[in-house]
Amino acid sequence: MAIIGRRNTLSIERSSGPGLYLNGGELGEILLPGRYIPPDLQPGAKLDVFVYLDSEDRLVATTETPKAMVGEFACLKVVSINPRVGAFLDWGLAKDLLLPFREQEGPVRIGKMVTVYVYLDPPSKRIVASARLRRHLNQSGNTYQEKQPVNLLITGRTPLGYNAIVENDRFGLLYHNSLGIPLTIGEKIKGFVRTVREDGKLDLSLDQAGYQRVIPLKQQIVTALEENGGYLKFDDASTPLAIRVKFGCSKNAFKQALGALYKSRRIGFEKPGIRLLDNSTFSPRR
Repeated sequence: MAIIGRRNTLSIERSSGPGLYLNGGELGEILLPGRYIPPDLQPGAKLDVFVYLDSEDRLVATTETPKAMVGEFACLKVVSINPRVGAFLDWGLAKDLLLPFREQEGPVRIGKMVTVYVYLDPPSKRIVASARLRRHLNQSGNTYQEKQPVNLLITGRTPLGYNAIVENDRFGLLYHNSLGIPLTIGEKIKGFVRTVREDGKLDLSLDQAGYQRVIPLKQQIVTALEENGGYLKFDDASTPLAIRVKFGCSKNAFKQALGALYKSRRIGFEKPGIRLLDNSTFSPRR
């Protein structure tokens, strides 16, 4: 059976003027409008589609992918406000996503971003959004381990750092003093669990802890040097942002890796930049 608010692989039942009717199982036939029919569609093919209700509350399918599906969190832009029902958010589909007034933590404004949870309203079967995040996060026992790699959604800035939703599951915090660069609300990034707190919340980091983060980073720097003729215009004076964009790590981790490479005589500093000193095979265990 097709699932509303998720992607489904559905077979074609029949063709008509408006488009293709797909087999939705217990939900019945679901229309895929003609504008979404792939031009290279083969006979007997099944289609990967997202199923939702259109503006007239009819089940429809689309080959487009929304910015968030049912059961997921996302940071979405407010595009309009209806004084009777709530705000409408751009989630990447023709029909905007409703954020009802009852699901708002506070007033929202057109053009601003708001972090929401996307869910299926049981009575109406409509897909709606909620900014009351805590009621949709996991409050039960913790299953995370220190140093565990995790996916993060940045949801807000605080005096201490940035709040993030970890693995679409629970809140965590990235501290300012461990970042070196500003983050963007709604940004999706990779991170690591630094500390598991007694209340179940997580202290996070963008880098692995200790020397374990340096070992793969050393190899990454050497590989980049080899691919660039043995020279890179990066050193310990490079900006945190440039380092993050190029190597995906903090400036502190980058400096530690440079120091380890310099001590093992793999690189030299040219000020500006670094140069690979020889072409011998690099061993991450050095």
